[in-house]
Amino acid sequence: MSKHLIEVTVNGDTQQVEVPARRMLSDLLRDDLNLTGTKRGCETGTCGACSVLVDGEVVKSCLSLAVQANGRSITTIEGLAKGDVLHPLQESFVQCGGLQCGYCTPGMIMTACHMLAKNPNPTEHEVREGLSGNLCRCTGYTQIVESILNAAENMRGN
Repeated sequence: MSKHLIEVTVNGDTQQVEVPARRMLSDLLRDDLNLTGTKRGCETGTCGACSVLVDGEVVKSCLSLAVQANGRSITTIEGLAKGDVLHPLQESFVQCGGLQCGYCTPGMIMTACHMLAKNPNPTEHEVREGLSGNLCRCTGYTQIVESILNAAENMRGN
């Protein structure tokens, strides 16, 4: 199997990695770079647990080849916090009970991060619609939505 040398910036750190042509981005992140916050769920793009940001856009890493990330900037859940200070979304998920088992949480937060970058003042309906590509089996989404709305308010400084 042929290998390709790619250069990616992950959570602000640029690195070169040799990957097989068919290596999925989720496998690169989890297995090669030890960033295990990105979860493997359905591996068909349905659940959204593997969602990361690539150049600021939400990407389901289980559907993306690692070679497609060459020269791009990737943000994972590990890259949101600044040292010991959680990102407002991470903090809100803790405060508002937006996480249960936590398996879907990284993908939910990464999707919400993208959503709030595009629309810093979403309605509840817009949040629910924005999360339509992410599944949670533990909650009724109420606390997840509340967490995102709370983070949006905090990020706006209200």
